[in-house]
Amino acid sequence: MKRLFTLLAFIMLSTACFAQHIISFKAMGHDDDEPVYGMSGATSFYFKITPEYEINGSKLVVYFEPSQALIREKSYVNLFIGPKPVYSARLTKDSIQKISINLTKADVSPDNYIKIQVKTLLTITDDPCRDLDNPAMWLKIKNYSYLSLVKSSKNFFNNINISNCFDGKRAIVYPANPTLHDLKAVAWAYSRLKKTQQKTIGVYEEGKLPDTIRNYIKVGALSSLTGAERPLIKVTPQNNQGLFYLHKAISTVMDTITRMVENKGQLTAVKAVAQEVVPTEILYVTGGDDAGYEKAITALGNMNILNSTFGDYLLINKAQNQFFKTIDENRSKLSLKQIGGVSDFLSGIGSLKSAFNFKNSDFSFTPKEVEIRIVGNYSSLNPGDRGFFNIYLNGLLLSSEKLDASGKLNTTVTINRYQHHKYNTLEAEFRFYPNNGNCKNSFTNFFAEVDVDKSYLESKNPFITSDLSFYQYPEAFNSGTTKIVVSKDYAKYAAGAMGEIIYELNNNINANNFPDFVYSQGADGIQPSELKKNNIIALLSKDDPLYKEFPDAPINFDRNFRLYNTDNNTIVYQLSDTTSNGLAQIFYGRNNNATLVLTATGKHLSEAFLSASKSITEQLSTLSSNVCISDVNNNKYLFNINKSSDNLEYIDTKSALTRFWDNYNLYILLGILVLILLSFLYIRSKVQKSQELFND
Repeated sequence: MKRLFTLLAFIMLSTACFAQHIISFKAMGHDDDEPVYGMSGATSFYFKITPEYEINGSKLVVYFEPSQALIREKSYVNLFIGPKPVYSARLTKDSIQKISINLTKADVSPDNYIKIQVKTLLTITDDPCRDLDNPAMWLKIKNYSYLSLVKSSKNFFNNINISNCFDGKRAIVYPANPTLHDLKAVAWAYSRLKKTQQKTIGVYEEGKLPDTIRNYIKVGALSSLTGAERPLIKVTPQNNQGLFYLHKAISTVMDTITRMVENKGQLTAVKAVAQEVVPTEILYVTGGDDAGYEKAITALGNMNILNSTFGDYLLINKAQNQFFKTIDENRSKLSLKQIGGVSDFLSGIGSLKSAFNFKNSDFSFTPKEVEIRIVGNYSSLNPGDRGFFNIYLNGLLLSSEKLDASGKLNTTVTINRYQHHKYNTLEAEFRFYPNNGNCKNSFTNFFAEVDVDKSYLESKNPFITSDLSFYQYPEAFNSGTTKIVVSKDYAKYAAGAMGEIIYELNNNINANNFPDFVYSQGADGIQPSELKKNNIIALLSKDDPLYKEFPDAPINFDRNFRLYNTDNNTIVYQLSDTTSNGLAQIFYGRNNNATLVLTATGKHLSEAFLSASKSITEQLSTLSSNVCISDVNNNKYLFNINKSSDNLEYIDTKSALTRFWDNYNLYILLGILVLILLSFLYIRSKVQKSQELFND
């Protein structure tokens, strides 16, 4: 197979995978090719199978690219689905190779996941001892590998319920003039959806939902539902009752169906217009009155309720948002099991690794120093064997020690704030080399395992600074009560950004941050005294009077300003009503309370708010940025601004003469230089004439 075929497959799969029910690995979150390293390597993929798909008749297609240095006749690839082997073969001479497996119900776990594992046994020379650490030992699983799933409505009404319907939802719809309850419902629904999927979540106001989206969540009080929607809800909640209602229907639509047909080793797209049976799912989140609606919203934040509701509706008489907390309530000490680690039994030779992921927000506060303690067991070494244990953080080697005949591992390393990031990958590596005489017979003699219950991460000191930065978000809001404040006239544009914020505040191992939602002004607005008692996250228009209550904000919007790049003194951002930008700034309030303010400008306010809320949650490279400018095209700039900053300039604080000088000083100086030059030439000509007369 030629590379032209691989390029063709990638383009077609990435552009038309949904219509043909072909879902690529890239669409399921694996943006890059997945490498498998080493003589005997392995990698795993976990994919959630939503109830709309029928596994019987579906197919798995894996494309992989082996290293060019391998001896193909002596190298093998093995494919496992769940615990069962389903394919084993020698490598062929093709540069890109393909495995196609038919799937059955037995391949899907009880929690509706399919586990795909690729294991290799690779050879470069006839001497396995020489192959052991050869960097040319690799194989890549291509990201255009795919699952071809059969979409069936046969058991649609029986298989879909509230507990599993979130996996297929792609959007949230809210009333055109949302209340605070509606905004809160959108935020918690968004957070719930983001915990279950990698795809972009659409947030639309009533009447703007695209016709192609038929699987979504609709939030709103019963009175806000349209005349066409109200009959779809067959259960009527009483006062003080919340309601989840899942409407299910099947309709026939005309659509363009694209199917991939393999012909002589190449994939060809075949399109046809046909009728297609399409299931429709709408999950209504509502209530008999505001009190009942609030109970339904509260239940959205309780995973235990959502995961155990196996019917099509749920009436909620009582809702609680208090989760059970661990014994270590301040979350300064976390076992590897708490952060999602599992005990892997490692065996073989060379490099044997276990990986663990953790976030700063898993702790109660941003850690200044983190102690990493790894406890484990391994097979004792024989005389002449060499063994080492290494600890890596984000790809950097932190610690290395020799293994001995005891078989017991108990090691500690402490990292400072410059070594760990907002999101971290911790790797524990056993490296085993038998003595040369026994190399060929010792590939399975060594084994090791990290004890995830006894191994832990412990934050030694909180990272405390005089100025708050995005590096400390969101854990700066972990303690105390948080209030989300929004400008009333901008409320409907801030719904998606609120969802991103709620998700991030609860994206840790002990999600229990339930902010209050209030307006910035009016009878139901926030009071000035509350700005000092609570942590504040505000989504405001740039003209909101509430800005006057934030004197410690790095930037004030009551004056025009511009931001400079301090390296070359060029203007990076200037306040404008025509450009759609989001601006986020984080700082300590009057009572040392955490405060985050987001502002949007331009025509695309929803996109600007959402862009700003996403930008501040990314893996930032600086520890001190407190202002972020982002646009709707995902461009962003980070600044560290304080009272003595040279990169912030308020334009309207200058006199008219000063502003004129700032704008035209180069032209004025050039004009003065020209006048001086002309004056010099004039005087020089006069002197020459005088000399000529004198000589005459």
